[in-house]
Amino acid sequence: MNASNPNSHLTAKERDKLSYPARLLFDKGLLKGKILDFGCGFGKDVEILQSKGLDIQGYDRHYFPTYPQEKFDTIICFYVLNVLMLEEQTNVLLEISKLLNPGGKAYFAVRRDVKKSGFRIHKIHHKPTFQCNVILPFVSIFQNDSCEIYEFQHINQLIHKEGNSCIFCSPSKEMELIAESASVYVIYDKYPVGKGHALIIPKRHVENYFDLSLREQAALFFVLNHIKIHLQNLFKPDGFNVGINIGEKAGQTIPHVHIHLIPRYSGDVDNPDGGVRGVIPEKRKYK
Repeated sequence: MNASNPNSHLTAKERDKLSYPARLLFDKGLLKGKILDFGCGFGKDVEILQSKGLDIQGYDRHYFPTYPQEKFDTIICFYVLNVLMLEEQTNVLLEISKLLNPGGKAYFAVRRDVKKSGFRIHKIHHKPTFQCNVILPFVSIFQNDSCEIYEFQHINQLIHKEGNSCIFCSPSKEMELIAESASVYVIYDKYPVGKGHALIIPKRHVENYFDLSLREQAALFFVLNHIKIHLQNLFKPDGFNVGINIGEKAGQTIPHVHIHLIPRYSGDVDNPDGGVRGVIPEKRKYK
């Protein structure tokens, strides 16, 4: 977690009953299958829902720090994003997307009564804690003056508008999704150069990388850095190539921006010297 926001865990509250979002989702029958409470705080929702017969476990970096080693049908994340900075929020979205089963659903509850974003001195702990308003580009299933609940599904599990022929705007269920944030998603390349070859794709349809906003470009590379760590842990490569094809003459075949992240391995080619210079073969060797 960002060193400039070290006290986010202090916002966890002691309770003796279900939180409002947990009660609402339970009453609507939306807590299904194997369930994870991501950022569960002291774990009261987990305890009560287990007593009601639900198959649920909790994860919290500070209070229940054993990271889940499986995927879940339903993930709940209540009032976590409001106490995190933007980069931290994105990491939470990416982690939850990786832990969610294909076809599963995640529910994010965010506060709607935050009057002013920024740091404040916690009334009990007397330390600076952060809070902010959060708006997500997901389906809103409930809202009142103090709370809003969003429902999230993987982008390749959604029903997309007819008539859009771009495969990256309407990714199919057959595309193996790695992770997803609010504005970016990552899949494995259908025709990989090597093991773990991934594509980092903005959700907004833009053909040319240089036509993206600076914020969108930053979002792509933030996710790129996250996925690099994920692939490093998964496949143990010896290096990486990162590339963007921009324009037909540069080899772009799908008119929707995407970054190639290609893990490289010792011996995968006879001589790797030159790396991405190899896009023009006779220019690859320059020594």
